[in-house]
Amino acid sequence: MTALERRASAGLALIFALRMLGLFLVLPVFALEARHYPGGDDPALVGLALGVYGLTQAFLQLPLGMASDRFGRKRVIVAGLLVFAAGSLLAALADSVTGLLAGRALQGAGAVSAAVTALLADQTRDAVRTKAMALVGASIGLMFAIALVAAPLLTAWVGLAGLFGLTCALALGGVAVVLWVVPPEPARHADAPRGRLADVWRHADLLRLNLGVFVLHTVQMAMWVAVPAMLVQGGLHKDAHWQVYLPAVVLSFAAMGGVFALERRGRLRAALLAAIGLVLLVQVGLGLLAASGVAPPLLLLAALLFIFFCGFNALEATQPSLVSRMAPASLRGAALGSYNTLQSLGLFAGGALGGALAKWAGAPGLFMATALLTALWLVLTWPLRPLGRHG
Repeated sequence: MTALERRASAGLALIFALRMLGLFLVLPVFALEARHYPGGDDPALVGLALGVYGLTQAFLQLPLGMASDRFGRKRVIVAGLLVFAAGSLLAALADSVTGLLAGRALQGAGAVSAAVTALLADQTRDAVRTKAMALVGASIGLMFAIALVAAPLLTAWVGLAGLFGLTCALALGGVAVVLWVVPPEPARHADAPRGRLADVWRHADLLRLNLGVFVLHTVQMAMWVAVPAMLVQGGLHKDAHWQVYLPAVVLSFAAMGGVFALERRGRLRAALLAAIGLVLLVQVGLGLLAASGVAPPLLLLAALLFIFFCGFNALEATQPSLVSRMAPASLRGAALGSYNTLQSLGLFAGGALGGALAKWAGAPGLFMATALLTALWLVLTWPLRPLGRHG
């Protein structure tokens, strides 16, 4: 990477990190802490308050991605972070679950993922794009691991309202990073030739990648409906689950070197397919453990989670990198907006699917479904065309 590419990658990864840390800090404790608010005795309302973020984000990823093509990436990112900060403040001041729901919905309206990844693509060459995307993915994974450890401690100190206040401060910190750390945009998007959104939706390989991110996040969310209970069955108390998650996430980053090696050899498609294969292997392994009828060995569970995060991190780097390369430059924000819309819908679908399958088919049925879904994804992605030396 050049110095400018390193600065852009580090700055945009920091924006993701600040935003996602605020989100992740709330997730492990929201359902428990919401019980202390009026309306907190209604599980459906609490669940809606937790999940509405993903819905509003899904609706606005594409419009804001398209807006970044027209008006410039930085303007859209700053506006989105300010909306996210306003939603966090609204949730911090809420005195009921309905107020929390409104705050979470407004948080989701600050859907800047597409604009951030499009700006990253604008400021990096194809040859190092996957490495830049991997830095973003690593920052998100690290924030997830930190949140698992810090959320219970911070909640005991400042409560749920304090967590949302911290989330607001982190979002404002992200605005400062956009303005003073991230390099200037390479060109004025308002002067760029216009493309047609239909060109994104008719592109077969972009459709495959959109399907891929939907399945990946559906499977990921569905997994976490059953995995915590399996760790408890394996003898690990719920307060100590981070002892498995944190090493699995951190160690999986080391495996990204293999992805970069394949990219340098022009085999990014092979890295993508191998990563899908790893996710499939984990779903099959978890399904066999769940169906065995005995307590799963903790070391085996930890190994499977490590393998999952290896595949997950590789996919989080390769898929948006490929989207940014395949899309016309004038439609890069729109293409990444479509991609992030499917990502958000996958998060929502995974929670709903995982809960329903866990209720009606148990953990073995859940993992059978996620394995079949991943296998279908692998088959449909197989015809993906390589992009040449760096694709």
